[in-house]
Amino acid sequence: MVIGILLIILAVFMAPPMIADMAVGHPDWQVFLAAGSVTLFAGVSLVLMNRSPDFGELTGRQAFLLTTLVWAVLAVFAAMPLAFSDLDLSLADALFEAMSGITTTGATVIVDLDHAPPGILLWRAILQWLGGIGIIVMGVAILPILRVGGMQLVRAESSDLSEKILPRAAQIASAIGLLYLGFTLLCAALYWWAGMTPFDAAAHGMTTIATGGFSTIDASIGGFGSPTIDTIAIVFMILGALPFVLYIQVANGQLRPLYADAQVRWFFGILAAFVLSITLWLALVDQFAPVDAFRYASFNVVSLITTTGFASTDYGLWGPFPVAALFFLMAVGGCTGSTSGGIKIFRFAVLHAIASNQFARLIRPHGVVVPTFNRRPLPEAAAISVMAFIFMFGLSFSIVALALSALGLDYLTAMSAAITAVANVGPGLGPVVGPAGSFASLPESAKWLLSAAMLIGRLELFTVLVLFVPSFWRG
Repeated sequence: MVIGILLIILAVFMAPPMIADMAVGHPDWQVFLAAGSVTLFAGVSLVLMNRSPDFGELTGRQAFLLTTLVWAVLAVFAAMPLAFSDLDLSLADALFEAMSGITTTGATVIVDLDHAPPGILLWRAILQWLGGIGIIVMGVAILPILRVGGMQLVRAESSDLSEKILPRAAQIASAIGLLYLGFTLLCAALYWWAGMTPFDAAAHGMTTIATGGFSTIDASIGGFGSPTIDTIAIVFMILGALPFVLYIQVANGQLRPLYADAQVRWFFGILAAFVLSITLWLALVDQFAPVDAFRYASFNVVSLITTTGFASTDYGLWGPFPVAALFFLMAVGGCTGSTSGGIKIFRFAVLHAIASNQFARLIRPHGVVVPTFNRRPLPEAAAISVMAFIFMFGLSFSIVALALSALGLDYLTAMSAAITAVANVGPGLGPVVGPAGSFASLPESAKWLLSAAMLIGRLELFTVLVLFVPSFWRG
């Protein structure tokens, strides 16, 4: 029934792209009408077939399966308008683009976006916008309950929040939804004010706050050539990468949690260090003007650490140090409870706490030292979960990179495509999948593999991988 309701919602959101194509007389409006009708029929059928006065509570096994099925099924239905549009995409291309959209990855197989029909461009933006709000709700409400990768720490934060500010979890979700919508409208309005057309402003407003990175033009944000637009994008990419639950506290007059939260401090610390170092490199080594060096460094560092994937220039040409630094940033990600992907800042903070505790034990072997996170004792189970997640992230990235290499991709393309898929970043590095290229030329098998990697990365690895453990299905 849950999948049915979400399919109905997906079908409703196919109406705006249909109207956009009808407005310019493009025949793809018929594709959206047909796809919307099929999706609506499937959704209503699932709801009617599974109506019951008492569903009971979901077991852990059902919750893992449902979470994975929701994202996989929605991606399949979302791919229908892409598969049957005038773009002449293969099935692998269509599913890749839909999965990239709904997981807010931002990698694309569509070339010549400048001349793509408006319905498709709007549909890509809508998919990322829906995926963005979906990942926030999942990160705050679902994954903490499943205790995935240390996310039970987030559950403690959310429970504390609900007790102090809002009495029920449903109210937290609705408050986050209103904030998300408000940020989107404000971002779109500012883009319009800065010189974008209303259509471009709406599409980029959705993909910026979702930290998705889909654009309406091949050159991405850099194609507008506006420092003002770059600045607006930086602000809203950062807003999308911070914990949305903290905004609720700010709205209620409590500013301290926003700057006292360990994730937020770590996020801005890492951000400042990389912006400064790459700015210096561009100014001193690449001979950029200082103002341009800061502008390009800040935009692209923010874009990659928030896993948005916008580009203001081809940063793959900056030299060895910036490329290596940006490759690392692809894996970092934003804060938990945001729209960002990646490993997440809170896990690095937990690793730091564990390492600091180990140093303290080496210095004072008989002392009692307890690692903390956000001024609270760090549960051993959460610490183990975080370390297991980091290990599985590295293992998943390695397997995907090796598989891509076996399919004939060169070293840089395979490595960056793997990390950008698992971390849900978008563009990779190099001439093939870098910010100046696309994933269109990759083999079909590579696109299927990367689609699976995007799903696994978006659902925090364990949610999907546990389904392949035989003991999960026993009993």
